[in-house]
Amino acid sequence: MPTVTRAYALARSGKYRTFEAIKTQLKADGYRAVDALLAARSIKSHLQAICAAASDAPRAETASAQNDTEAEAEPERAA
Repeated sequence: MPTVTRAYALARSGKYRTFEAIKTQLKADGYRAVDALLAARSIKSHLQAICAAASDAPRAETASAQNDTEAEAEPERAA
């Protein structure tokens, strides 16, 4: 898989919260020229935005599910 494609896949996974974490993982996986291939500001900012959205998504879903559970657990009050 090409380096940039793999970087986007890592960002979407939700496991990496920062652009630097993605670069570190790519290098650990044996990808070469990571710094050069991801140097463009547009790629960096796009990957950062994806990381932020992907890492927030599970928290938002968990909070929503938690709120639903709490609402179901509350007894109805007579008016």
